[in-house]
Amino acid sequence: MTPQSPPSAPLITGLLLRAEQGDRAATEELFPLVYDELRTLAERYMRDERSDHTLQPTALVHEAYLRLVGPAGASWENRRHFFSAAARAIRRILTDHARARDRRKRGGGRVAEPLSEIADDSNEAPVDVVALDDALTRLTALDPQKAAVVELRFFSGLSLEDTARALGISFSTVAREWRFARIWLYRELSTGHRS
Repeated sequence: MTPQSPPSAPLITGLLLRAEQGDRAATEELFPLVYDELRTLAERYMRDERSDHTLQPTALVHEAYLRLVGPAGASWENRRHFFSAAARAIRRILTDHARARDRRKRGGGRVAEPLSEIADDSNEAPVDVVALDDALTRLTALDPQKAAVVELRFFSGLSLEDTARALGISFSTVAREWRFARIWLYRELSTGHRS
């Protein structure tokens, strides 16, 4: 028995377009095709979360998928666009979850969470997921392209080459933007800057 190859980008793009037009069958057909990739993305995020996190990767995938193809609907240019939006949805779910946890604790006792790609020496530089979200929001206000590079690289796990293709910019520009954004975010997160 040969292993099943991943679904093609044109197949997923076609289903996304049909789902966008309200085709319920396309939405149902799409989920099993994107599930493994969404699950991998969710597991990547959860690997950087604290060990007693109450969210599980499966629940994260389901919630993200519902936000992506739910009743509000969205317009998808292609597979890459869909997975970029999935990364943002997962980031938002985790951030909302962390904010709710902090509210329950009445603002105290925030737990730092390690995020492997922000600092070069991540084992010594744990980052609070809420602080990271706040910093990315500030970076978006300053330079949306740098923030987009971070979302695609860190949250979607895209390579420099794939990020350049997704944004329609050169590889060298992405490399420069990624280098700058990592340093900027590390500095923001190290100083504990809050808006």
